[in-house]
Amino acid sequence: MIAGVCGGIAEYLGWDPTIVRILFIILAFSYGFAILAYFILAVVMPD
Repeated sequence: MIAGVCGGIAEYLGWDPTIVRILFIILAFSYGFAILAYFILAVVMPD
C-alpha cells in the first residue's frame, strides 16, 4: 500500500489485491528478497 506495487500487479494480472499482498507478506517473511523486489518495482513501475 506504500507505493501501490501489489495493487498494480493485481490489476495487471486481474487478481484480487488482497491475495497479492498476502503472497508478498509470505515471501517477505520466508525469503526476504520480496522486500528488495518491492522497492525496485516501486521505482520501475509506471504510475
